[in-house]
Amino acid sequence: MVAALDNGLGTDAGNTTGIGDPFLKIRDVGKQFGSFVALERVSLNVLTGEFVSFLGPSGCGKTTLLRAIAGLDPPTVGRIIQAGRDITALPPAERDFGIVFQSYALFPNLSVAENIGYGLRGAAWPKARRHQRVAELLQLVGLADQIAKYPAQLSGGQQQRVALARALAAEPGLLLLDEPLSALDAIVRLHLRQEIRSLQQRLGVTTIMVTHDQEEALSVSDRIVVMSQGRIEQIGTPEEIYCAPASAFVAGFVGRSAHFMAKVHTPAGYITTHGLVMPAKAASTLLYGEEAEVFIRPEDVELRPITDHGDGSFEAVVAGCEFLGPVCRLGLEANGLRFEADIPPSAFNELGALPGARLSARFRPDRLLIFPAHG
Repeated sequence: MVAALDNGLGTDAGNTTGIGDPFLKIRDVGKQFGSFVALERVSLNVLTGEFVSFLGPSGCGKTTLLRAIAGLDPPTVGRIIQAGRDITALPPAERDFGIVFQSYALFPNLSVAENIGYGLRGAAWPKARRHQRVAELLQLVGLADQIAKYPAQLSGGQQQRVALARALAAEPGLLLLDEPLSALDAIVRLHLRQEIRSLQQRLGVTTIMVTHDQEEALSVSDRIVVMSQGRIEQIGTPEEIYCAPASAFVAGFVGRSAHFMAKVHTPAGYITTHGLVMPAKAASTLLYGEEAEVFIRPEDVELRPITDHGDGSFEAVVAGCEFLGPVCRLGLEANGLRFEADIPPSAFNELGALPGARLSARFRPDRLLIFPAHG
């Protein structure tokens, strides 16, 4: 597992995905704006051909780190090495990357073809080769029939495809995506993120995406870098980030969960909260009486008829229900403890899970996420 402790820097960590050798090395990169510390000496390896997402809330430093990599806001301290070349102090024009911004940043007075081919200049791109490259990219992003149109004549999704084609035009070694889908509506965003991932895999281009959308990061990334307050909280695969969060922050930020405080109980491997006692595998190494932060996800709550009792089960009252298509999400309360449970629609009637109904609830002992409370 790529843990938060190694930040993806070790030899073993660098080989976990099997994609290739480190293409980008970020070493103790920090950034200050006056007295404000936006980045606190972060370190990271990005592998050749890897899709890495920087994930975190607004102000966590993810965009600052992306801009440092691009040379748009050079770091205050640290080094950035791309393909064996120290690029820390190089201006953006001398770096090997393409970038897609949230706002698309297309030239309104240029056609689709002219926008895509804008950066293809000089001896390396004679007219015939430039036209061929533009045609290839238009085909690649599915806009071959839009070649003569202008940005204002395109939908938001089409404009973002043009921006993506322009970023890829000069065959960069690194693709940077800065919240590329956040300006689009939900359906278009879902479709386009799948297209971007498919395109990235076909081209094999090393890609870094900044996003605050956890679902987006989980669905497209080889690895995710979760950030908070200018620091890296955890680096790992989507499965590692979701199933084995390294801190209470990651557990609370990634995925939906109920959060509550508990104390380690007896025998070993039990906790108590709100007068309830329940088994919790992760508590087995903690000391009796120790206070802990606990998280439980809706899919890890088991519900049965009120007459069905078992180890760790307790009575809960249904407070409400949301129909979400594949699942019904129940809001529940037990002794003042509020949490949610996801059940298939077919189980809703079987349980009689109407508001006010009493059910037997149980938190899966192996899925309770527990972190010692500090201070």
